[in-house]
Amino acid sequence: MGDMDRLTTLMERFTLQVKPTTLKAATLVVTSDSDGSPSQVWFGRAGLGSQLPAETVRFSAEVEWGGAFNPLLAALPDRICFDLSRDPEAASLIDLMLSELAKARCGSASVVNRLGEVMVVRLLRAQIEAGSTEPGLLSGLSDARLNRVIVAIHGNPGRKWRNEDLAGIAGLSLSRFAETFVSVVGEAPAAYLRRWRLLLARRDLQNGDRVEAVARRYGYRSPDGFARAFRQRYGQKPLEMRGIRQTGPAAG
Repeated sequence: MGDMDRLTTLMERFTLQVKPTTLKAATLVVTSDSDGSPSQVWFGRAGLGSQLPAETVRFSAEVEWGGAFNPLLAALPDRICFDLSRDPEAASLIDLMLSELAKARCGSASVVNRLGEVMVVRLLRAQIEAGSTEPGLLSGLSDARLNRVIVAIHGNPGRKWRNEDLAGIAGLSLSRFAETFVSVVGEAPAAYLRRWRLLLARRDLQNGDRVEAVARRYGYRSPDGFARAFRQRYGQKPLEMRGIRQTGPAAG
């Protein structure tokens, strides 16, 4: 991972929970070898479990981590396979999870959730380090120059960022930075910043925050300017979104 923490801000913005569920609803599945030993962790979209041989499944869970609000989840492949033989520490985590589930002791659900969080973080680390050939957030977080910029945007979305500031963080000339960001992430820095702000703003509004407070929080000069940007992005006024919890997938 180096000295740049690319996951902590996302972990702080979106609560991560891992809850045992049916194979049909699972987004995280542990499968075993022929001897019954856990061998692989699969992570992907809902319905993942139906694509795997049921007789090999040792554990199935639903991972809740902000849904479509979380840009990293949206950037991941539909299905990821994590080989436990390459990570003995992760294999030990899975063994502990299975032990807690089998014994069903007091507090087991909480322990399984915490261990599941750690497992998901390790899986995401591996995915970021592997990178992606497709433009998007995963590619940006894998890029040694751009990941510093993305982490800065994630950590301080309300700052009045200029391309000059971001280019300096990346250690690139202004023209080279703009060109590289579009090539790797798939959109201009200002567009990514705007989308990130509005994602967070919509989440905060649905949590009941006031429009004026949200506008200030994410760097808008006025509630009216924020409302125009919000309506252009989501087709609704901020007031229409306030306090309304999403019950299904949200469009990012």
